[in-house]
Amino acid sequence: MNGHVAGSLHSGTIKASEVLRVLAPGGKPTPTGKAIMEIGRLDRSAYLSTYFADELLRRRVNTQLNRQESRHNLARKIFHGQKGELRQSYREGQEDQLGALGLILNIVVLWNTVYFQQIIDEMRAEGIHVRDEDIARLSPLKFAHINFHGRYSFALPAEVAGGQLRSTRKPAEATALG
Repeated sequence: MNGHVAGSLHSGTIKASEVLRVLAPGGKPTPTGKAIMEIGRLDRSAYLSTYFADELLRRRVNTQLNRQESRHNLARKIFHGQKGELRQSYREGQEDQLGALGLILNIVVLWNTVYFQQIIDEMRAEGIHVRDEDIARLSPLKFAHINFHGRYSFALPAEVAGGQLRSTRKPAEATALG
């Protein structure tokens, strides 16, 4: 039974709300519903025992949590207007706001990824050894370099209009420019 329910949910043949209505009518679980709940508890217990015993798994989970928190920090920074609250009272308006937020998040990630790669390529071209382990730790969710407030210019620099990326500044150049 449990395999059939899982398969039906996975394939979209049945909705989770319909399964709950059958397995727990009126909020009181049927014997089959209780059995499925117990299987879920066993799965959770097995996972937790693996989690506590496996240091690598704990590190991977922690890394993923850190990434997700970084994504939330970036989203909060982007969505600073209206105190980060959805102000549209209708669903489509909220979906529009969330869609725009997702688009901007993706743009920041793409921008950072492209320019990280350019900087890595420049460093390697200059003979600087860049370890793959260090690259694996880079996060495209950084935003200290992004101006979230103020004036924006959407005029393309000549190099970008010509199909090139903007030039990157070296740390010595950045401090010399102030």
